[in-house]
Amino acid sequence: MSIEIYKPYLDNAKTYQGGKSKSEIKPGADLIKLSSNENLLGSSPMAIQAIRDSLDSLHEYPDGNAIRLCTALSDYYGERLDSNQIVCANSGSECLEMIIRAYLDEGLECIVSTPTFMPYVIFSKKLGVTVRDVQLSKDAFELDVEGILSAVNENTRLLFLNNPNNPTGAYLGDAEVKGLLDRLPDHVVVVIDEVYRQFATADDFSEATKWVAAGYPVIGVNSLSKAYGLAGLRVGYLYANERIASYINKLSRPFFLSTLAINAGIAALKDTGYINATVDSVLSGRAYLLGEFDRLGLKCYPSQTNFILVKPEMGAEAFIVRLLDHDIMVRGVANFGADGCVRITVGKEEHNQALVKALQEIL
Repeated sequence: MSIEIYKPYLDNAKTYQGGKSKSEIKPGADLIKLSSNENLLGSSPMAIQAIRDSLDSLHEYPDGNAIRLCTALSDYYGERLDSNQIVCANSGSECLEMIIRAYLDEGLECIVSTPTFMPYVIFSKKLGVTVRDVQLSKDAFELDVEGILSAVNENTRLLFLNNPNNPTGAYLGDAEVKGLLDRLPDHVVVVIDEVYRQFATADDFSEATKWVAAGYPVIGVNSLSKAYGLAGLRVGYLYANERIASYINKLSRPFFLSTLAINAGIAALKDTGYINATVDSVLSGRAYLLGEFDRLGLKCYPSQTNFILVKPEMGAEAFIVRLLDHDIMVRGVANFGADGCVRITVGKEEHNQALVKALQEIL
């Protein structure tokens, strides 16, 4: 008996493949994991305590719409965002999926610029959407503004900007973003995925709150997985003007965040000592690794994130295997659109030094 496929584009769709765990790569080994851009300092101590304090209430349902977390995020952003402009979700990826479901459907289009985070493409194609790829420049991974504007048509609904960009580490400045926003037609909503924004130090780094406040149809997407060390709890959120936020919020599932995730998220946002230590560790480690990579002749790209993109002469796969021989995990990003490149997370001082020592032998 044959089954008719109702949506053939869904039957043929790819699924996003996240980074592998230590046990998947080398069971039982004491690996240094520099492949998933996690916080190598661990989780916020205040978040961990909040989880412990929540254990006696796990028999009760959590907040239905995570309103306490939305309020905590509003407090975190100060006057820039009200709680009714924020929508929480089970990870930044679910935020992206909700946005795509809200604005796209078969026959409509979106624009991405690879190399970039591939769920923009994968989630959209699951709905039969046409994805137009206006690639970043080959040399410096710069955004092709004119190419994007030329790709826009009457069916375009979303433009995805990854700032800072994963996997390149490059960033978009205020002038670049404003120049693009001012020339887009009204029917295009711009999604700015900024989950690495805490590590951006450029004076002109363009945060999405500015454009939301200025009245542009912009959605900012964030998570607490990177800087706040809560990757295992899957806490994400988006923000926009009240009309857009209310519209997307209609797609929220009931009780979509657990009690542990909500309480840990609220606590983590208040742990300024932890976040400052995280950022300081990443910035110093990033500067050290960029200098060492240059000294060793390993081609690398400027970064505004907690990772660095490199392009080894021996090829990505050989480079990954050779580092794994030294019990160090890094990630190839050909599936992001960066052929021959490898992404390396900035670790703690001892991790970075172990990496450099291994590279000295390998290179």
